[in-house]
Amino acid sequence: MKKILVPALAIISLFAVSCNNDAEKTDSTETATNINEAKEDSNKVDNDAETAVAFADGGMMEVKLGQLAQTNGTNASVKELGKMMEMDHGKAGEELKAWAAKYNVTLPVVLGNDAQKTYDDLAAKKGADFDKAYAEMMVDDHEKDIKKFKDEADNGKNAELRTWAMGKLPVLQHHLDMSKQTWEAVKGK
Repeated sequence: MKKILVPALAIISLFAVSCNNDAEKTDSTETATNINEAKEDSNKVDNDAETAVAFADGGMMEVKLGQLAQTNGTNASVKELGKMMEMDHGKAGEELKAWAAKYNVTLPVVLGNDAQKTYDDLAAKKGADFDKAYAEMMVDDHEKDIKKFKDEADNGKNAELRTWAMGKLPVLQHHLDMSKQTWEAVKGK
């Protein structure tokens, strides 16, 4: 019976995420976590499924913010940083999806509520205000990401996800360095 309920729960939950209204939005990251907890084989990846959900949500946000930077940014460094974020985090997201498929882990398909709020707040900014806010956000976000990825690389239970997280650390460090350079270029303007 559990084998029937899990797919039904997944379909209903994903439908609820895609059809939510503004009054009470279902958080896609919470939905994905709940689906993963209901699966019979979720014990194969333990807490790594929850970590993968967070990584997927953060990566989707980076892609969307990168796209936004390319259209709303006024500084060439901001636009270039956005392009790099879209490309690198998009590639990482595809790799994470392949891992999730292998281990039957459900990832969110839309931004979670917190990530969506971050996106909406930044999308409301224009011109130099946008450039400053985006660059500063990328510095803060990548400092946090590096800590999360190091934690997974050091403490994760699934060897493949640990290796993947460890392999992303040099890319995230490069993103942090570029974000700091971009922040320096736009903060005084």
